[in-house]
Amino acid sequence: MKQSIDLPAGTLHYDTYGDPGGEPVVFVHGFAIDGRVWTPVAERLAAAGLHCLVPTWPFGSHTTPMRPDAELAPPAAARLVNDFLAALGLERVTIVGNDSGGAVVQLLVTQLLTSQDRSRIGRLVLTNCDSFENFPPGVFKLMSRMARIPGVGTAMLQPMRFERFLRGTSGYGALTTTRLPTELLRSFIAPMLTDRGVRRDALKFFGAADARDTIAAGALLPQVDVPALLVWGADDTFFTLAQAERIAAALPDATLVPVPDAKTYVSLDQPEVVADAIAAFVSPRVSQDTV
Repeated sequence: MKQSIDLPAGTLHYDTYGDPGGEPVVFVHGFAIDGRVWTPVAERLAAAGLHCLVPTWPFGSHTTPMRPDAELAPPAAARLVNDFLAALGLERVTIVGNDSGGAVVQLLVTQLLTSQDRSRIGRLVLTNCDSFENFPPGVFKLMSRMARIPGVGTAMLQPMRFERFLRGTSGYGALTTTRLPTELLRSFIAPMLTDRGVRRDALKFFGAADARDTIAAGALLPQVDVPALLVWGADDTFFTLAQAERIAAALPDATLVPVPDAKTYVSLDQPEVVADAIAAFVSPRVSQDTV
């Protein structure tokens, strides 16, 4: 079901799947993609009795710009996620992050360590994502710095009008083992190309990506006392299994599930494996929580 909610930063659109009485699972995608990266997983989890909420965050593929004065740097994006949870009155949520959205989730759970909202997060799930010094990864680190220069971010987007660049290493080509439809990729990038407000929001987020934030969050991961699950595409060149192992080692209660034949968008490459791992992670702990 498609819904929307007005938050201090602006209007956020989100999809819901499953029984509203089920355990809440909230998803956070990364830059230049929308909630559809999670749809195959959310549908499967809904069938397993969970209540999935899949927002499209203002990271470049959203269709309604945020307010012009909205703060959207990654630490502010983490606060936006908390605003969403608070507005819906959600508690003990299973929060799921991917790509730069996984960095946002790490910032969120470490921000909440000293907050009265600490109980909002009951479980943490990370799929292939930025962490520690690897934010942004690879060529995207330089692109993020360049995006801070007025006019440069807009110029860098223009080649994405062409399929060759959409599928290149600075586009979506290295993010899946599955060949995604061209029209789907075009739909991810179109809002930034056609809407000045969306492009402004996207560059606020992407241009402010700073490894100092994820390094600081990483130092606090040992204090995150909620159960964690890492479901990690094993063939990823941006976010390797070694990185997943480092995150898992930092968290007090973490399980790592490597997923063969999958890359950054593991939820599109192997949705059934990802959904099964999350369902198995949530369900036994739900039973324990209700004893």
